[in-house]
Formats: sequence, structure tokens, C-alpha cells
Amino acid sequence: MSLTSKFSKLFRGKKVAHQVGLAFRHDALAVCYATDQGDYHYHQFPVTNGDQLAALEQFAIEGKLSAEGHLVLAPAQYQIVQVDKPNVPTDEILSALKWQIKDLVTIPPEEMILDYFSGPTLSGGAEKINVVVSTKSALQAIVEKMSGSIVELTTISTEEFAFASLVPFQEHAVLLVCQQPNEEVVILIVKHGRIFFHRRLRGYAQLASKTMEELSFGAIDSLSLEIQRSSDYFERQLKQAPIKEIQVILPIKTQNYIVTKLAENTNTPVKAFVFIEQHQDKAMYAAAIGASQLASSQTSSEEQVTHD
Repeated sequence: MSLTSKFSKLFRGKKVAHQVGLAFRHDALAVCYATDQGDYHYHQFPVTNGDQLAALEQFAIEGKLSAEGHLVLAPAQYQIVQVDKPNVPTDEILSALKWQIKDLVTIPPEEMILDYFSGPTLSGGAEKINVVVSTKSALQAIVEKMSGSIVELTTISTEEFAFASLVPFQEHAVLLVCQQPNEEVVILIVKHGRIFFHRRLRGYAQLASKTMEELSFGAIDSLSLEIQRSSDYFERQLKQAPIKEIQVILPIKTQNYIVTKLAENTNTPVKAFVFIEQHQDKAMYAAAIGASQLASSQTSSEEQVTHD
């Protein structure tokens, strides 16, 4: 069994038409069923006392549709670090990475399940890779909970890839400001179906509880600054063309107010992300929706596909 940030084939079985995206948060498991008729169903299973496995077990018991399952880990369940790509044969990279990152993560090498996706090539020419690592025992417990379910767990992914899969394939770069309910804000820059930049911002988990007045007292300005820093890095360090648009997925009542204020702080167009009609008003399920699209999302990411 392996964890892959892009996607991880855990089982090889008969392909099923229905897809289901599952997204862990610290307070709930969000579910989006996508049927082969183009219908979507949404549900949440609360997480009590941090017991995410109990929520997953409840889903496995109550699941009504046979489907391929695509699970997004909660941010607390994995770590991402960027390192120089080791100068070893491809089939030895994963083994080398365990020791290369051992002082950068909190998981001991013997408990690591890891994989990687390509990072940017900096102006100095150094080739970077992003290493995604989780705990072997935690992933084994997840797989065991789903064994025997009518949902066939097919992929394990991360928030970053779930959100990125929502962005249609296009030539220009989009900066995405996104969030699951009560989790931290993530900034992504997506171009050609690839993640060129990702950053998790601390201190924004309670954004939904802030009034417009409270947001005006620094939170929006601080968010604007982080967006500008991300854009500058993308353009100056990665030598990329300027960001063409900023899109926002914040499952909070003040999203439109934040969009308006962010637009006042930048010359780049800012707008709320436009979901297809079936997903209107379902921003709280955005990561689960993105997960349900991972199997079919457009990508030019052969450079991002990793190796077992």
C-alpha cells in the first residue's frame, strides 16, 4: 500500500461508474457522490472527539451506491516538505527520501508512507520535489475500515490536489484561495493542470466566525499580503508569466465581502470560484467534490505522477 499525493491505486478491481469523493476535516467527513447519470449527492458524517475512523466506518455502513472512492486526508493527517530531488535512480528515490526528510517531519522513517510530486525549477536550476508523507498505521486503519464496503477505495489524496482538480485545464495560471470549513486557508497556483505553488496559511481556521468589521481589522490585508507574496514567488523565482486571475473558495457567509476587499488590494481580477450548476451553494463540500473528479480530471502532469 502506498500514499500518493496525486493518486494512489490501492486495489485493482472491476471499474465502477459511480465516483465518491470523501474529504476528512477535523470535525467531519464530507461526502460527494457522483453518479454516472450526472447526479450528485452530498452528506456529512460528524467527527466526535477526534475519531475520524468512526465517521468513516459510519459512511461505510450507510453507503448506498457501489462506487470508486477517492479519499482526501485532513491536513493533520499528512505533511508536505520540499527538498532537492535526490540524485539516485528512479526506483530508489522513495527509499532515499525517507532519510533525506527524517529531520523535517515528525514521523519516524519506519512509520513513513510517502510519495512525491515535482516541484518548481528555481532560477538557479535546482530541481525540487514535494514529498508527501503520512503514517503507515493511520493509512492501514483507513484501508481496513473501508474493506468490505460497497465503496472501493481507489485513491488517497491531499487537499491540495482535491482543490486543484476543480480548476479546468487552461494555459494561464490561476491563483486559488481555498478552504474547508474550520480548516486553514490554502493558496494554490495551478497552470496546465499542474500545481506550481502551494502554501497553507496559519491563523485563518476561524475565518467564518469573523464579522465584516473584524475582517477589516487586519485579516483581509494580511491575506492580501500572502497572496502578493505567492504571486511574486511564482513570477520572480519560478520565472512564470503573471497570474491572470484569483479565484476564491471560502465556505463562509462573508466570502463575497472578502472577494470585494481582495479585489481592492490588487490589480489582478478576483472572483468567487464558479461551480457547475449541480454544485452551487456546496462550497463546504469543495474538497470532496474535487476528490470525486480525481480519476477523470484533466492533467498534463506526467511530471507530477509519482512512482510506487
